[in-house]
Amino acid sequence: MEVDRADGRTPNQRRPVVCTRGILHRAHGSASWAQGDTKVIAAVYGPKSGTRKNENPEKACIEVIWKPKTGQSGKPEREYEMVMKKTLQSICLLNVHPNTTTSIIIQVVNDDGALLPCAINAACAALVDAGTPLKHLAVAVCCCMSENGQILLDPSKIEEQKVKAFVYLVFPNSIASVLPEGSLRPGGEVTELGILTSVTHGVMAVDDYFSCLKLGRPAAAELSDFLRNSLKLKAGSDPSKAG
Repeated sequence: MEVDRADGRTPNQRRPVVCTRGILHRAHGSASWAQGDTKVIAAVYGPKSGTRKNENPEKACIEVIWKPKTGQSGKPEREYEMVMKKTLQSICLLNVHPNTTTSIIIQVVNDDGALLPCAINAACAALVDAGTPLKHLAVAVCCCMSENGQILLDPSKIEEQKVKAFVYLVFPNSIASVLPEGSLRPGGEVTELGILTSVTHGVMAVDDYFSCLKLGRPAAAELSDFLRNSLKLKAGSDPSKAG
């Protein structure tokens, strides 16, 4: 039995995406990412000399600062910052600029579901806009499990509040870059798809989690193609769109 979604989408259909780079003139790099009515702006400052306390001075430090739409930052925002820091550190070449700090500021414009994946996608676009050395890009998606067990892609805020559980999944745009040596078949096909970050909220069975992975992978591949194409556009040009 399929769930009737308020916006008329099918279970495996994501919302339209709009990405625009170079929107902030004082930042070293910036980007906005809108997915449906969820919109996030990411700004990159740095690299700046010196690292924060308890950071390795032989590598670059990544700092994430999350700014909610209204009010003060709380526990959810601290969790978002931690997840984003670990994710972005995994795709950045930290040995290129040792003993420096790059700050990524995330400003929430509107939250209508799948907020963290939108912020990760915005941050990746902003890092490219800043010319930050990267191993590869990352693309993030959100999948959830409805009360009747149906897996839904890219939930809205209302859907997130009603579902039993949801999971944030972050994939590399180049799967081979995160797989161990020998994971490729002779023809170059990967034996398994890599994943950078996975964060689950709520109680979800293992089979349901793998169902989310199965739904999220092709969606991430679509977003990866869209992100690569949008990054080819010059900053300040018309925003690229994906239906």
